[in-house]
Formats: sequence, C-alpha cells, structure tokens
Amino acid sequence: MIRLANSVAWLAPLAALAVVLLPSMIRILREYERGVIFRLGKLLRAKGPGLILLIPIVDRMVKIDLRVVTIDVAKQEMMTRDNVPVTVDAVVYFRVVEPEFAVIKVENYLKATSLLSQTTLRSVVGQAELDELLAHREQINRKLQEILDRQTDPWGIKVTAVEVKDVILPDNMKRAMAKQAEAERERRAKIVNAEGEYQAAERMVQAAAMISKEPIALQLRFLQTMREIASEHNTTTLLPVPIDLFSPFVRKQEKTEQT
Repeated sequence: MIRLANSVAWLAPLAALAVVLLPSMIRILREYERGVIFRLGKLLRAKGPGLILLIPIVDRMVKIDLRVVTIDVAKQEMMTRDNVPVTVDAVVYFRVVEPEFAVIKVENYLKATSLLSQTTLRSVVGQAELDELLAHREQINRKLQEILDRQTDPWGIKVTAVEVKDVILPDNMKRAMAKQAEAERERRAKIVNAEGEYQAAERMVQAAAMISKEPIALQLRFLQTMREIASEHNTTTLLPVPIDLFSPFVRKQEKTEQT
C-alpha cells in the first residue's frame, strides 16, 4: 500500500506536467496553413499541413495563411501627368508562396504590402494622363501588378491582380468633360450631315448627266410626278408643263410675224 501510494504521488505531478506541456507540443494545421518552425531562435523549416510536434520551450512556430488575401487601398488624392487632380482607390490580391521569407524577410508582410500598394498607386497614376487613366485602365492595372509583384517577391509574396476601383474627378472637370463630349457629338453630326449633302449632290449630278443624254427620261420623270400627285386626295392639282412643249408654237408664231 505504501508503494502504491508513492507511485500515485509520482504520477500526479507527471500528469499535471503533461497537461501543461501537451498543448504547447502539438499543433494541427489546416490544408491552407503552414507553420514556420524556429528552434532556439534558428529557422528550421516550414511544416504542414496536419499534425506538428514541437519541443516545448525549444521550438516556436509562426502560422502563415497561404490563401489569397485582399487589401483595399485607401483613397489617394494625387495629380495626373497633365495636372488634373483625381482621387483613386484600388484593391490588391496576393498570396504567400514562401512562408519562410514572409516571416524572416519582413516584420509584417500584410502592413508592408498595404503601404507599398499605396505608394505604388500614387506613383503610377501620377505618371499617367487623365485620358489614359479613364480609357486604358487595364494597362494601369497591369503596370501596378508588375511593380508590386517585383517589389514583394523577396518577401515570398505573389501579387496576382491589382484593380483600380474608382476614379473621382472634381465637379468642374466633370462639367468640362461633358461639354467636350457634347461638342464632339455635334461635330460628328455635322460631318454626317455634310457627307449626306455631298452624296445627294453627287447623285443629282449623275442624274442630270443621264437626263442630258436621254431627254425622254425627263418626260418619264414628269409622268411619274403626275402619278404621285394624282394619288393624293387634293382639290387643287398643280400641273407643271415643260416649256419645251410650247417651242414649236413659238417658232411658228415668229415665222408668221416675219412674213
């Protein structure tokens, strides 16, 4: 009985020690997580997913999420290359591809990437003109993505996409652009109208040349006009008569007067 009591007395501290140490020894990582292990302050390697066993007090683990992270870049007020004040915001998509670098190369990769996105956005937009920013946004997005991806590569981060969400212009600039668009539409309308007048005049010249070669065509056109007038229910009908029909009578009268 004394021996059994001594064994129980020894097992109680061991059980208490196991209860305290086991949570710090065992880690379970999900499929999208990796654990960067440090042993006595020295980088060991990245482990996971699944069950991870650590040596208490000796090992320390930093958990890294490998899923795509979305960062909203706050609105930035800046000047374009053609001196137009604009307010631009964007969204950045990236993920960690090298967990070890994301831990040892930068203190806080989320904050660093966010601040770098803000400065890069200001730099790229400041080098572009307003028309380019509005009409060629895909090129701006591609340029932003290439710059961010190149600068965050040493941190083990892959920037997958950058999208400029909104471009806010001052009210006076909006009114000026509206006037410009209205003037452009009026210019196009005048060009279309002039082109129509030119084509109509060209057709009329061709018709006149044809009638001059075939005088009978003028009479046929005259009869067609009469038919169109007769189809209308009018009480008064005006009948245009070509002066050429009276030419024989005029010549006969002149000869009579001369004799």
